[in-house]
Amino acid sequence: QVQLVESGGGLVQAGGSLRLSCAASGSGLSINDMGWYRQAPGKQRDLVAFIGSGGTTSYADSVKGRFTISRDNAKNTGYLQMDSLKPEDTAVYYCNALVTSIGYAKYYWGQGTQVTVSS
Repeated sequence: QVQLVESGGGLVQAGGSLRLSCAASGSGLSINDMGWYRQAPGKQRDLVAFIGSGGTTSYADSVKGRFTISRDNAKNTGYLQMDSLKPEDTAVYYCNALVTSIGYAKYYWGQGTQVTVSS
């Protein structure tokens, strides 16, 4: 059974940093396209960062220059490095990735991890 397992959320003061991880469980799998989304209470889930299979990245304007998305293909793990955090970054963060294997390709969501930034 394929799962995306997230870790790294928590409580941090404004100006601090956190690194989120998203690992694909299961053997013979690869993570390709990956996006990190966030959802604050009462709001829709928004894309904040994306990395394509070729390594190209894109970011929401609200996080440009502060967040960095990356992927370690050897570990089948994606990351979101979040620096200079602001209270408005508080949300549940979700990864969404295209997981592939031989004859198999499907998008999965992680379980979500809470990020809380105090002022």
